[in-house]
Amino acid sequence: MEFVKVTQMLRQAERGGYGVGAFSARNTFLIEYVLRAAQEKKSPVIVQISANEFNWFQVTAKEFADRFFEIYQGFEGKAALHLDHTRDLETIKTAVDAGFNSVMIDASQKSFEENIALTRETVLYAHERNAEVEAELGRIGATDKIETDNDESLYTVPEEAEEFVERTGVDTLAVSIGTAHGVYPVKNPKIDLERLARIRGRVDIPLVLHGGSGLPAETVQKAISINGGGVSKINIATDLEQAFLKSLGCGRKLNSEIWKLDQAARSKAGEAVQAVVEDKMVNFVKSAGKL
Repeated sequence: MEFVKVTQMLRQAERGGYGVGAFSARNTFLIEYVLRAAQEKKSPVIVQISANEFNWFQVTAKEFADRFFEIYQGFEGKAALHLDHTRDLETIKTAVDAGFNSVMIDASQKSFEENIALTRETVLYAHERNAEVEAELGRIGATDKIETDNDESLYTVPEEAEEFVERTGVDTLAVSIGTAHGVYPVKNPKIDLERLARIRGRVDIPLVLHGGSGLPAETVQKAISINGGGVSKINIATDLEQAFLKSLGCGRKLNSEIWKLDQAARSKAGEAVQAVVEDKMVNFVKSAGKL
């Protein structure tokens, strides 16, 4: 596989009217199956993990990156390696130094000015080392706190997005328009596409949609196809973990524990995840065949 910049993938996706899936492998074992799916469907792919997942599954940035670089050249296609939600610069520095070519600084819980300051500091460090930076403006919640609508006071303000991008030099921006992390308890969560269009009218960098798991494909397609280019990076995590654990018939396990499982059962679970990733590429982000 060719190791490419996230923005290179996303600009091409904007021009082509599709999205690029950013799949949270969550452990080193599943990296292979995400890459397999990308090769099978001839799709660009972003492999990612978050700072919380480092802690949950007891895996380091170096271990995750080392596994990615150990196997990615054995596959055909285009891939990037991204660190998702991270709140401290030291973790980001560790990931960049390990080889991640894209990192996310999530200072959305801070004030606007504090978010700008930490994001700018992250950009300066990452850009000096040929890595790109994603940031978040507005607050993307969790689905266990959603009934029918989100609190619009947490949504991204288009005018603030314009100022934020100009002052930080960030490469991609995760926007809050009604999505949430996890699986939605309602069939059709409210997504503010009009707000997304106004953000796009003021911001010319690629936009990111978090909380892709469980969203209707039709909703995602509308968010991608906003005039001028809507979201182009779509994060997907929970769907993969659910398929993996359902196949194994167990709860969450640490990264080291997964590698000790019966090989046949482990491989079957990996194939279940691969099937989910392939389905997302074909029916969700429409990136299949876009290499």
